Amino acid sequence: MAFTVGITRDVVRADGTSIFDKRALRIFDEAKLPWEFIRDDVRELGAAHGSQYEALCVFNPKVPAAVVATPESKVQIVARMGVGYDSVDVKACTENGVIVTNTPDGVRRPVATSILTLILALSQKLFIKDRITRAGRWAETTDHIGIGLTGKTAGSIGVGNIGGEAYRLLAPLEMQHIAFDPYMKAEDAATLRLRLVDKDTVFREADFVFVNTPLTPETRGSVGAREFALMKPTAYFINTSRGRIVDEEALYAALRERRIAGAAIHVFQHEPVDPENPLLALDNVIVTPHSICWTDEFFRSNAESAFRSVAAAASGKAPAFVVNREVLGRSNVRARLLDRG
Repeated sequence: MAFTVGITRDVVRADGTSIFDKRALRIFDEAKLPWEFIRDDVRELGAAHGSQYEALCVFNPKVPAAVVATPESKVQIVARMGVGYDSVDVKACTENGVIVTNTPDGVRRPVATSILTLILALSQKLFIKDRITRAGRWAETTDHIGIGLTGKTAGSIGVGNIGGEAYRLLAPLEMQHIAFDPYMKAEDAATLRLRLVDKDTVFREADFVFVNTPLTPETRGSVGAREFALMKPTAYFINTSRGRIVDEEALYAALRERRIAGAAIHVFQHEPVDPENPLLALDNVIVTPHSICWTDEFFRSNAESAFRSVAAAASGKAPAFVVNREVLGRSNVRARLLDRG
């Protein structure tokens, strides 16, 4: 039986080359899997795409129920090239026997490095110093003295794959490490020399608060006015997770009124962000277009991880990073894996 792979076209540049190292495609060639870039560049896949491919490798486009729920759908696996999967209707995939995978191994180091980058940029007041230098305001340098990190406290809301890597990268800076993560085991925290505390303590004690939780019904809007009111006026807030975890209006108010020192925002409630979003007008916030971690390493690692998941499913094996693990117990999925295994 044919097993054809469709890769969303948003990973193709204007000159026709892919944004990831083409050597990643050897995974499909070695597995003898036919593949192609989906012809149309869309923000949301539809039923027509589902009827063409057994596997979909997806970067940005949404994957609604229509892709997997029609009788014509051939889709057996949706492989997200990234760690977040809120753009995929996971429930519909599970109900229709479609495996959903993500790439935690591909994003771990790039996103953790981004957190470190933002901590350094905020602490050194990098962007302020850049602006005053370009404006010929050299005499103002003593008005913008940065803060040293030795002994300061880094606090994460959620740890997981990316947060753990961030703490490993921060280790040489001799900071104090705290985190709120009700799912983390004490022995794992001890390995990272991390003190587990409650959520309020992170906001109250940390000099740098960063978010490392997925977007779920539980975490949506979980950081708002109450949490910002707990922070020290010298503290900074960083979000590299998902925009809808944070109440943007509450964050804007805290920044505008200087109740916290500043923020670095990698993600927004609505993307692309509206140019009129008031956060963009503030001088104490660093903003990036949900792409600070986009490096050659990021794209190569994510593509390879997603492609390995597809190759595993095509050969009758359960992929390593299955989001909806309950789908592996469905009879039609078991039959597929057994038939090819």
